[in-house]
Amino acid sequence: MRVLVTGGAGFIGSFLVKEINRAHPDWEVVVLDKLTYAGDLRRLEEARFEFLKKDVVEVSPQDLEGVHLVAHLAAETHVDRSIKDPQNFVRTNVLGTYALLEAARAAGVEKFLYVSTDEVYGEVLEGEADEAWPTRPSSPYSASKLGGEALALAYWRTYGFPALSVRPSNAVGPFQYPEKFVPVIVTKALKGEKIPVYGDGRQVREWLWVEDMAKGMLLLLERGVPGEVYNLGSGERVENIKVVEFILRVLGKPEELISFVEDRPGHDRRYATRSDKVKALGWERRVGLWEALERTARWFAENTWWWS
Repeated sequence: MRVLVTGGAGFIGSFLVKEINRAHPDWEVVVLDKLTYAGDLRRLEEARFEFLKKDVVEVSPQDLEGVHLVAHLAAETHVDRSIKDPQNFVRTNVLGTYALLEAARAAGVEKFLYVSTDEVYGEVLEGEADEAWPTRPSSPYSASKLGGEALALAYWRTYGFPALSVRPSNAVGPFQYPEKFVPVIVTKALKGEKIPVYGDGRQVREWLWVEDMAKGMLLLLERGVPGEVYNLGSGERVENIKVVEFILRVLGKPEELISFVEDRPGHDRRYATRSDKVKALGWERRVGLWEALERTARWFAENTWWWS
């Protein structure tokens, strides 16, 4: 089996590559990555893979020759960046997905997993969103991810191309790029700097240990049904301010470092998803919320080379 992981040098993609190596040592893995600011091959130092440095927008059927499975994670992902530069998000997340779908269809790929986001649901103020919940993305980032997902599922409907989509919640773990929420808390706390918290900090997010997320994605490559959408979340949700306070306690830093700042435009108040469909395939999360956050905080504290 030959598997292409786009964005495989990114945070989540690198853990998926390593999970494939672990679970299927006989599978060949190809990593396609442009190596933008968020891509870093140091995440893959102990992994086994072939590497193709390429912009996903420029991918061709020849790049996918002999590939059986595709996991498409290459994307622009930071909401704040999407607010400042939406064009780049549309280019990579929508046009890049189109280019990859065309190349994969021409190459005869057997399964195509599109990695979306739970943010396509927009605010879920009450209850939990299952896969039939209406999609109402709030940011250019989430809208562009939904655009790519809609293309992938349309290729199933129109061409019978075996695409499916996964909508994961927020990932947490080692090697995340320092601009993301948890790494920002840890690195600023370690440097004794003010930690910016949007609005009142009461926004609710669902967090999942990155290795558990990778296991879920691999399971969907193996057993997911084309044309279907799968949520992938822990079911454990917490207010942002509680995450900040917990990490400060783990690091032994004062809460006086917290600095409330003006909320960002279109900031969703609450995310919450149900992951019954992927659980029915045999997936379950193994690392709980607070353990995941503590492991992450301690890893960043012990590996300053990654972010300093």
